[in-house]
Amino acid sequence: MKILAIDTATSASSVALGDGDELVAMSVRVDRRGHGGFLVPALDFCFETAGWEPTDVDVIAVDIGPGLFTGIRAGISTAQAIAAAVGTPMVTVSSLTALAVRAATGRRRIWSLVDIRRGQYATQPFRPVPGGVAPDGSAEIVSCEGLHNLLDSDAEETLLVGDADGLPAATLRGLHRVKRGRPRYPSADVLVEIAAIHARRESFVPPEEVRPMYMREPDARINWTDFREEGVWPGAAG
Repeated sequence: MKILAIDTATSASSVALGDGDELVAMSVRVDRRGHGGFLVPALDFCFETAGWEPTDVDVIAVDIGPGLFTGIRAGISTAQAIAAAVGTPMVTVSSLTALAVRAATGRRRIWSLVDIRRGQYATQPFRPVPGGVAPDGSAEIVSCEGLHNLLDSDAEETLLVGDADGLPAATLRGLHRVKRGRPRYPSADVLVEIAAIHARRESFVPPEEVRPMYMREPDARINWTDFREEGVWPGAAG
């Protein structure tokens, strides 16, 4: 089962090719504004390294977020375009799940954390299980204070992974049961592993049904209602 994985939902963009759950090629770049410019050269590099053609791919995995709006859109649209062109099914993975899978420990409860800007973070708890992790609650958006309260109310030993390094120092102050860990970012090699499991179960998503997991409104959003009320609808006389 040949797998193409694309992850551009956060500041770290990555593309990977895997044969089953075995990694064959991978390209990574950390640049929160360079997702679009990264993808084509990364895809070319990975296919050349593996000696594959896009038509060799059996399934495409993509990170649907949460994360950076531009990155999420770039990854999903590229994955959908390739899937439609070569006729492959898709597997979707959230950034929070990808972080937890790579961080899996033997005992600590895992909280995945993704910075979605405006002082807000997406977070979700996971519990280690044989062979991986399982969600232990729903994904939600929190402020730094809200994250502190969530972690403080968790009576278990906890591993916090993802964007923890960027938190204000006060956020984790006094949380003695919480340990910061790795990875910092989700990555395409993890998506390959997850997609291999989905492929064995034939658990796929049609490309046209893939949807982003934004979890909040974009930073740049025009309030057309206000424009209408103020008489400045595009095309109106000044």
